[in-house]
Formats: sequence, structure tokens, C-alpha cells
Amino acid sequence: MSQESSVTEVTQEVKEMKLENGSAPGANHAPKSDADAAVTFKDAFKAFSKFGDPKSDGKLMTLSQSDKWMKQAKVIDGKKITTTDTAIHFKKLKSLKVGIDDYLKFLDELAKSKKVDLEEMKSKLTTCGQPGFSTNVKSPAAAAATVDRLTDTSKYTGSHKQRFDGTGRGKGIAGRKDLVDASGYVTGYQHKNTYDKTH
Repeated sequence: MSQESSVTEVTQEVKEMKLENGSAPGANHAPKSDADAAVTFKDAFKAFSKFGDPKSDGKLMTLSQSDKWMKQAKVIDGKKITTTDTAIHFKKLKSLKVGIDDYLKFLDELAKSKKVDLEEMKSKLTTCGQPGFSTNVKSPAAAAATVDRLTDTSKYTGSHKQRFDGTGRGKGIAGRKDLVDASGYVTGYQHKNTYDKTH
């Protein structure tokens, strides 16, 4: 099963959970903010614990699923809270997968150690939306600038600089091997040691 189909499956299950929780059948067509308000922390936990694992029943979550959830909710920002922080606190639970009760303990410990408001963290996790794929892709212009910088032969140094002529064109084999220049030799010349003959 592909990840896209598992995302669709999880999204459908969350919609069904909303209907079971007493939401009106027309709630699927409500604006996004209304739909997100109907999602509870437990619903979000279940959705993210199934993300990337089609065999999961939604009761246990791994560290990687937790980090994915926290990144999407912008709880992990790389400054105040990092993936190293989450790994340290998650390992204290001494389990590769944790249930919702242990996960709440994990969040409590993390919030205390990083001096972050626990309720605000839970609110971000609850309202971050369905698990999805990151759309943070570098623009083609940024990629082109990187390629231009790496292929600018005027910035090369050492032996790499010798591989290109003044215009930036490669010299081919002459730029990679020391070739003997035989242009000054006379045809038929044989070097004889004159010192041996005189003594």
C-alpha cells in the first residue's frame, strides 16, 4: 500500500470518527476551521499513529510518527524543541511504541524540561490537521543558484584549477595527467653521456 493511499484511508477514518462523535453528516462540507475544532487530541493521536504504518490499529505511536506530528504542528521548531529533545524524553518511556496515556506523560515531561506550556502544545497537536506530506521543496531558482556556484571554475583551487583553461573550458586528459612535451626534441637525437667517454 502506498503512503498516499494510507493518507486517504486515515483521512476517511477521521471523518468517520467525527460522525460517530455526533457531528452532523454535512460536517464534511464545513469550512476547515470548523472541522478541525471537532477533532479531539485522541482522534489526532490515532490518525498520526496510523500514518506510514498501514498495519497500525491507531493505539500505539512510534518516535518517528510523533516527530512527524510535532513537526507538522510546529511544536518541533529546531530551536526551542528539537528532535534530539523528543528522542531523549521518548527513550525514557523504555518502549518503541507508546499508548496515549504514556504519550501524555511524554508530552508533560517534555513541556516541563523545555519550559513550554503543555496545553498550548496539545492544542497545536490537535489542530494541525490531517497527516500529510511536506510541501517544503526548494524552488528551481534556488537549485540553479547552487549548481551555478558549484560549477563556477574560477572558484576552484589546487589541482582542480589546473583542469580548466582561462575561459572555464575543460582541458580533457591534459588537465588530469602530466603529459611530456616532446616539441623541442630533434628527430633522431640520442642522448649520449660524454662524461663516460672522456674518462
